[in-house]
Amino acid sequence: MSFFKKLKESIAAKTEAVTSVFKEGLQKTRTALVEKVEELILRRKKIDEEFYEELEEILIGADVGVNTVLKLIDELRTEVKTRKIEDAAELQPVLSEKLVELLNGSENPGLQMAESGMTVILFVGVNGVGKTTTIGKLAHRFKNEGKKVMLAAGDTFRAGAIEQLEVWGQRVGVDVIKQQAGSDPAAVMFDAVHAAKQRGVDVLLCDTAGRLQNKSNLMEELNKIFRVIQREVPTAPHEVLLVLDATTGQNALSQARLFGEKSGVTGLVLTKLDGTAKGGIVIAIRNELNLPVKFVGLGEKMGDLQEFDSEQFVHALFAGLILKEEQQEAEA
Repeated sequence: MSFFKKLKESIAAKTEAVTSVFKEGLQKTRTALVEKVEELILRRKKIDEEFYEELEEILIGADVGVNTVLKLIDELRTEVKTRKIEDAAELQPVLSEKLVELLNGSENPGLQMAESGMTVILFVGVNGVGKTTTIGKLAHRFKNEGKKVMLAAGDTFRAGAIEQLEVWGQRVGVDVIKQQAGSDPAAVMFDAVHAAKQRGVDVLLCDTAGRLQNKSNLMEELNKIFRVIQREVPTAPHEVLLVLDATTGQNALSQARLFGEKSGVTGLVLTKLDGTAKGGIVIAIRNELNLPVKFVGLGEKMGDLQEFDSEQFVHALFAGLILKEEQQEAEA
């Protein structure tokens, strides 16, 4: 059975609605990456040095990341020798297979929830990446699952951040714990954890500052928040999610490096994937930082924040090729 067929069968068990969200959300990346690879394969029937060089350029252009691309090309060379592949067209399923492997990783990408009692999830990330929107959409998701949710407005330094979170709280129908703008984020967390315990909250979603205007270090501020939360809920935070804007490409990768090393990040949320042709950044981040991508933002609607699924991701990218293969089989 061909790789594409296996992929399609694996996807068939998943909901059509989710598959559609991935397909629509990754349209620009599909054009930038897969259609260019197709065009290369049609133009160059033979696999030679020039073929590899052009493929390398296409992958780097889609922000798959230089280190990841070099590793990928090396693996493809090995496969070509081992399988004695001569026709460039035979390389497409091999490339897709390698991408799924790169995206999968070993750990479970699902959210870590508290075994009992309240789950506390902390959100970090620089201003403008869609952090507050992500919190709102996740609150909506948890509420739909029947959980009692509360939000903590810990980004007290950015103008309008508290109000923005309040708007989401009203929209979703959940309480928001806040203080004055400019107040100590750790004090907000202290209030939020206490209030959440008293009100029997299942999930507390905490916004934090992406940048501080005063002299204190952002990482010190985060550590203080950690300590305050852990005094009240020793196993918390259960997740520290770094929110990144996919449209910034390699810049998102450097942000992930900076935060990942210092702030105990456990997973990533990549927003605005629908607005970029550089969706390859998911592969670069996943491969170079070994941090799981937990959620991806694939559009404006509430349901467009989706749990990351490597098979859905690759299927959405190669949807056109899968269709072609089916048509060829039908004609044969």
